Formats: sequence, structure tokens, C-alpha cells
Amino acid sequence: MNTHNTQSGIQTQSNTAPFAQARFTKPDVYQTITDKIIAALEAGTAPWVKPWASIGAPRNAVTGREYSGINNILLSMTTYSSNQWLTYKQATEAGGQVRKGEHGTAIILFKPLRVEDKDATPDTGTCKVIPLMRTFTVFNTQQIDGLPAKYTEERKPLIDNFKDNAAAEEMLAQATIHHGHSRACFIPSLDVIHMPNKTEFKSIPDYYSTGLHELCHWVGHSSRLNRDFNGRFGDSSYAFEELIAELGAAFLCATAGIDGKLQHDSYIASWLKVLRGDKRAIFTAAAAARKAAEFVTPTGSMADQDEQEAA
Repeated sequence: MNTHNTQSGIQTQSNTAPFAQARFTKPDVYQTITDKIIAALEAGTAPWVKPWASIGAPRNAVTGREYSGINNILLSMTTYSSNQWLTYKQATEAGGQVRKGEHGTAIILFKPLRVEDKDATPDTGTCKVIPLMRTFTVFNTQQIDGLPAKYTEERKPLIDNFKDNAAAEEMLAQATIHHGHSRACFIPSLDVIHMPNKTEFKSIPDYYSTGLHELCHWVGHSSRLNRDFNGRFGDSSYAFEELIAELGAAFLCATAGIDGKLQHDSYIASWLKVLRGDKRAIFTAAAAARKAAEFVTPTGSMADQDEQEAA
């Protein structure tokens, strides 16, 4: 909550082509993804609340890099308990074989493409850069037979639910947090976060998912990422800021190994309104949430160097 205010994975047929042969996406990929997420929200579930949060964010099993932004969400919408993913080529090279009949999950790659600029001037140069969006298919390790044990062994949860989470505490320590209040909120004018005492939450995961939600608001302060906090409760800009904070908290919970839960389900209706009105909104929100999450994880552990977010 921001007191300055007044109050789903795309399933495709198995694609055995290697990543180098990834196909161009059609323009309606934005609408396809948005419709999937809208369907999940209408069913009363937020697809970014991950069943595997306690074993970490989805990552490539070979490179170890975490998938970020919209790809984090797309992979979170699947039902697999493993957070490990490979392309068909990676699975084959590792000695595995995707089981017959398995469907891969399409994720997005954004890369800059340099093209000749027909309207170029001596000042602007002869080339311009345009964003190129492609999809490629990955498979969960639970869909692949014959993989070495290092790709299939279950990771132990990172936290003991009766102890503080060191990774989350390190993130939260970057902000000024005053405990002992009756509700959780970020106050931009004071640049502080108010939180109830830890013992007042139903569970430690509830405390951290709430605190990290407010931390994502804190990151948006004018002295940091400078997001717009001027929306009023119920309007689209307010809902959009809450969506950014909710996504960012989900990303941070996964990074810290916390079973994060949807903390602001009362906003689902307003989120649906935003998503229905703009098919690119979830991409933009995911990009902003990723920036917020990366701001408090300076090691860059959340980012996959091969991924770039949509503008």
C-alpha cells in the first residue's frame, strides 16, 4: 500500500528446433499472454505466486541463470514443482530426451536489432535500433528423461519457517522500517515503511511477502527509481503501481526462498481493468518490477543477461 494516494505460461506444441532457429512471434503475443494472466486472475489466483518459491525462482538448469520479468511469470504459471528449465537442444546435449507428447513452454527473448535508417541524417547516423521479440521453447526437467542427477535432484528449501530469512532481511535493511504500526504501508513524504510487529503476522512468509511488497514501493521513491505515486485508490495508475509492487515482491520472495502469497487480492478487479485496457501492461509492469527487485539485489542475481524487457 502507498499512503501518498488517497485511498498466463503459453503452452505450445513441443518445438524441437534449437534456440538459434527460434521463430519470430506474431504481434498478438502480447494479447495471448495478457489473456492467459487475465484468466488466472478471474479464477481468483495470481500466477506470479509460485508453488516452488521455497526452492528458488525459475532458472535455466544448464547456465544457472534465473529467468526474469515476464518469463518469470510465464514459467510460474505452469504446474511443475521443479524450477529447472532447458531448451530441447540443452536437454539433448545433457544426455536427456524430452518425453514423447510433452508440450514445451514458450518464453520471450527481447534483443536489439540494428537496421538501416532510410531517414538517416549526418547527425543521426545510418542505422537505428529496433526491439526484436522472439519466442523460444523450454521444457521443465520433470518433462525430460535421462538427465544427469545434478539437473533433477530436488533442492532443499532455503529457510526454516521459524527463523528470520537472512536474504530478505538484507533486502529490507536498505530501507527505514518502523515496526509496531497497525498496518503495512510506504509513506513517500517521510520515505519510511510502516509495518506491524513480526509476531502479529500469521506466518513468517506473510511478514516477508508484505514487507517486500512495501519495499518495492520504497524503491519507486523519487530519490530512487522515481515512479509516479500520484494515483488515487481505484484508478488505473494506483492499480498499476500496486501491480508492480506485487510482482516485485513475488520476484524477491522467490530469490530469498520464501513461499510468498498474494497479499493484496482485493486489487484483483482493478488489475483486471488495467490488463483488459492495455495488452502490454503486464509486460511494462513486469519490467518495472524487475527493476525494483534488482535495485535491492545489487549482485544482479535476478537478471538473465540474454533477456531484455519490453518497453
